[in-house]
Amino acid sequence: MTSIDLIKFMLPDFLIENFEIVSAALSEENLHFYFEEKSKPPKEFDTVELVSKGFLDEITIQDFPLRGKFVYLHIKRRRWTNKTTGEITKRDWLLVAKRTRMT
Repeated sequence: MTSIDLIKFMLPDFLIENFEIVSAALSEENLHFYFEEKSKPPKEFDTVELVSKGFLDEITIQDFPLRGKFVYLHIKRRRWTNKTTGEITKRDWLLVAKRTRMT
């Protein structure tokens, strides 16, 4: 079992399925995971040709502590350009499960 396999047990499935773990950093008090959205266009835009044009600003989510360390998820979502219209689009990720909240 790899360290990535272990991380998959601790994080939500949608995060592992749709984002790549780019890096992780550990300090005495904190554990940071860095994610980038995978480069596959949103299904809701299957009928248009999209091109990945970089990332939106990174967001940071504080997750539940692990082994006495604060856990931070640093997430970068992709932005896409419609080749026909030039319009910028992005997925509408619901990063919060029902009946939970982020602070």
